[in-house]
Order: sequence, then C-alpha cells, then structure tokens
Amino acid sequence: MLAAWALGWTLVLGLETTAKTTANLGRNRECVVNLVSEELYEKVEKLAPLTGNNPIPKHKAEKFRYEPDKFAAVGLTALKSDVVQVPRIGECPIQLEAIVRNFFEIGSQDERVAAGAMAIEVQVVRVHVAKELILSEHYIDPSRWRPLIYNFRHYYGLGESLGKTFRAEV
Repeated sequence: MLAAWALGWTLVLGLETTAKTTANLGRNRECVVNLVSEELYEKVEKLAPLTGNNPIPKHKAEKFRYEPDKFAAVGLTALKSDVVQVPRIGECPIQLEAIVRNFFEIGSQDERVAAGAMAIEVQVVRVHVAKELILSEHYIDPSRWRPLIYNFRHYYGLGESLGKTFRAEV
C-alpha cells in the first residue's frame, strides 16, 4: 500500500519497510509515480494481491502471491521513462518521474503489531500528461482529470466540483 502527498515538485511517499518498492527506491534512488484514473480501478485491484518480494514477507503470506512482472500480469503497458530508468505505466494519464531525496523511518517497527513504515521524499524531475487533460501549456484541466480515490479500502471517483481556491489559475 502506498500513501502520498505533494507540495510543489516534492512528493512524500509512505510505504511499508518490507515492501519491494521500498527496497527498489533504496537501491535505485528513483521512481515513477503513476497517477491512476478511475477507469483503471479493476486493474489496480488485480495488482493489489501481487508482490515482487520472494519470499513473501510473513505478514503478507496468506493473502499475497509473488509476481515478478506485475504490469504484464494485469495487462498494463511499461513505457520507457525520459529521465529515470524505472518504467512508466502507459495507461495512467499522469506520470511523474522522480528521484529520491530522503528516507525517514516512521510508525511502529514492531512486526508483531504491524509492518514498519517509511516516509520517502522524492523530487519530481519530469511530468507526462495525456493530451486530453491539457488545458494550456502548463495547466491540467481539472474537469477532465478523474483520479481514482482509495477511501477506507473502497474505490471512488470524483463527485461534482464544489468550487476552486482563489489561487486556481484555470
């Protein structure tokens, strides 16, 4: 499970310490954050029980299965990135290439309670946006972007717009 928040070109990713993604970020120091649209929820759910860890960590052993090529297993397309070596997911309308800046241990490190967690700071170095979402040269049309929202283990899209901030330039 991944949690993320952004401020400007900086993202903070929250991951379990035992996740294969955490190990990959430590080794490669780069990633792609693929922003998923609501129509991809079924593929996201097919990805959910897959892990790249072999052997599977004890706390995941009952519900997860090892899969060395998760993209292919669920029918997603790996695309070459421009700046980083990690591939992008072609079906995702927004892809953020990023490099790792810092790792921070957070949460419980006692595996009897839960897997430990890391907050990983990354810097976005390249942005890819599907043409149909571009409003003008530097702006995404928020009325066309339909992100997949994971809300208390349920998938949602967006409801109607409630308004915009005074700082919105679109």
